[in-house]
Amino acid sequence: MTPRKLFVAGASGVTGKQVVSLATEQGLQVLAHRRPKPGRTADARSAVFELSDGEALRAALTGCTTVLQLIGTIRERFAQGDSYESSDIGTTRALVEAARKAGADHFVLLSAMGAGLPLGAYLRAKASAEALVREGGVPWTIFRPSAFISETQKPPPGFAALTRMFGLRRFEPIPIEALARALVRSARERTPLETVVEGSALFALASPASR
Repeated sequence: MTPRKLFVAGASGVTGKQVVSLATEQGLQVLAHRRPKPGRTADARSAVFELSDGEALRAALTGCTTVLQLIGTIRERFAQGDSYESSDIGTTRALVEAARKAGADHFVLLSAMGAGLPLGAYLRAKASAEALVREGGVPWTIFRPSAFISETQKPPPGFAALTRMFGLRRFEPIPIEALARALVRSARERTPLETVVEGSALFALASPASR
């Protein structure tokens, strides 16, 4: 298989930081994309530009085998100018088109549980992003985790155990570190292709023993 080189969109986010760190630890080539801000500069391992800059995006994707689209927003950020259309859908559209033109052979999208039956603006945006990826002409893998567990995000006490008890693994919250392991493994091994990963399949892919 072609040696992997990962382009990580959303590298400044909680999940993105974990993915970049883990992929680098595993010896993968990584190009971390970050939006411009004062004091932020590009180097050999990072690219700094707006994804709406098509020329810069095409140049950055040259030689990349895999695009990981980890960008998304929440309503709390709308006051800062974000929207589902711009952050979830628009960036995915730009990345898919550029990945196809650059010859990337794998597109990994971080979506959300419920996107298959979209209720509400958030899940409708995720479903639209998924449709762009499915129809984009680049072999894809879509991840649909439930809630995240991180230093700042915690599920209600006992919730994870309850989901396991009743066989509702797809609803079980996933630690950010485990999600990053699954994303990096998929990018590293280019698998599973044309597949939506959720529930038990996601936790299996995230298992440390599967590395």
